[in-house]
This record gives sequence, C-alpha cells and structure tokens, in this order.
Amino acid sequence: MILSMTGYGKASAEIGAKKITAEIKSLNSKALDLQTRIAPIYREKEMELRTLISTTLERGKVDFCLYIERDDASAAAPINRAVLKSYVEQMRALGDELDIDCPGEQWFPTLLRLPDVLTKNEAVELSDEEWKVARATAQQAIDRLMDFRRQEGEALEAKFREKVDNIEALLAQIEPFEQARVEKIRSRIVDGLNSIPEVQVDRNRLEQEMIYYIEKLDINEEKQRLKNHLDYFRQTLQNGYGQGKKLGFIAQEMGREINTTGSKSNIAEMQNIVVRMKDELEQIKEQVLNVM
Repeated sequence: MILSMTGYGKASAEIGAKKITAEIKSLNSKALDLQTRIAPIYREKEMELRTLISTTLERGKVDFCLYIERDDASAAAPINRAVLKSYVEQMRALGDELDIDCPGEQWFPTLLRLPDVLTKNEAVELSDEEWKVARATAQQAIDRLMDFRRQEGEALEAKFREKVDNIEALLAQIEPFEQARVEKIRSRIVDGLNSIPEVQVDRNRLEQEMIYYIEKLDINEEKQRLKNHLDYFRQTLQNGYGQGKKLGFIAQEMGREINTTGSKSNIAEMQNIVVRMKDELEQIKEQVLNVM
C-alpha cells in the first residue's frame, strides 16, 4: 500500500502541573524538510527528536512543535515577599525622614512594578522521567500522522486505479476508428488524384506510397507500450510506500505514448478520445506528487 506525504498528528500527556503537547504536520516535498519549534527545556534533546522524526517520515515538508502548558496556579509569577517587604520598609523610613505620608493601598500596584518584586520561575533541569513522557508524546503524534498518511494513501491508490482504468477504457475506444481512418485516408488521396484527370497515376507506386503513409500513422506500438505502462503502474502501486518517484516516472512515459497517439490521430473522434486520456493522466500527475 502506498503512503501519502500529507498528514497530521497530535498527542498530549500530563506530568505534575504540566501538560506536554506534540503536534506534527507534513506536506509533499522532494526530500525531508524539517522545521521544529521546541520548548526551551527540551532544546537539549532536539537532535534526538529530529532523528526520531526523520527515521519514520523520510520525506515531506514537516513542521513539528513540542510545547508545555501549565495550570494557572503554577504559571503565575510568585511575589518575592522579602523584596516587597524591604521596599515598604524603605519607603516608610523615607516617609518619616521627609515627613511624607506612608504609602497606602493605592500604592500597591506601583510596588508590584518595582524591580524583582515579581520573580519568574527559575529554570529547572529536565528530569529523565519528564523526558520519557515528552518523548513518548512525540512518538504518539508521529504514529498518528503515519496513520493519517496510510488513510490518505488508500484514497490515492483507489483514485489512481480508477484513472488508470479510465485510460485503458479510452484506449479501447480508439480501436473502432483505426480501420475507418485508413479507409478515409485512402479515399481522400484517390479523390484528390481523380480531381486531376490529366495526371497519369502509377497504381503500383500509389499503393506503395499509401502503405508507407498509413504505416507512419500506425499506433499499434504506442498502444502496446501504453498498455505496458498501465500494467507497470498498477504493479508499482502494490509494492508499498517509497514508490512515489517511480510512479511519477511511469506517468511521464504514459504521457509520451498518449501524446504520440494524439499526433498520429488525424480524425476528430480519435483526437477527442486522446484529449480525455490526457485529462485523466493529468489528474494522476497532480496527485502522484503527494505519494511517498
């Protein structure tokens, strides 16, 4: 089964007052293009996370985010009581010295804005237990993205098989027009010669030239090669993931045979069928870019 390069995964876990969340999404790309946004406490583990992602995903434009949420109580910056008390004592002393009224409640907002009154949580080292939880969360998000890729891959495979079957059916519709085309070419040449009565025609030479001309317009080889490409495309679909580039190359070869068939089709009915084949193939080419 083929895999899509498009996917999304998200996972969360709680440890203490923290909620660890990992998010990852991917789009199509010729190679692995990995962008990460990681909470500062996990920065030392960035290379390990990159290895974990690149080993599993292999290709795609990937955005990975690992962040922490805290509950309101633990997220609030604590008040440094000692510093605040020192400011109040200093202001009272200055008030007594300069005969100024001591600050009342209206001064409280000002006191909180003074340096070091509100202290941020000090940085803590990453514990083995927390990293184990964070790594497992990242792995779970990656696994969910892979599940998404498999589902998208199944949908793509069904779409490809439908389009390949459509091209094969259209190719069969060309056959009834081939013999009619030969007769039409022959009649057109003969009618043209008959319109010039003074011209003497060597019938043997005429037949030879007509055979040569008709052989140049023969599309049996193109039809056979196109059928082989269609079968090879189906076979490649069964080989599993990692076949995206090969499927793209096969689609290019299919396009060459369809284009050659179109250039040799000199009647409107065949040309219309070729246009429909090109439309089906174009839809394959658009979607094959999303295949791993």
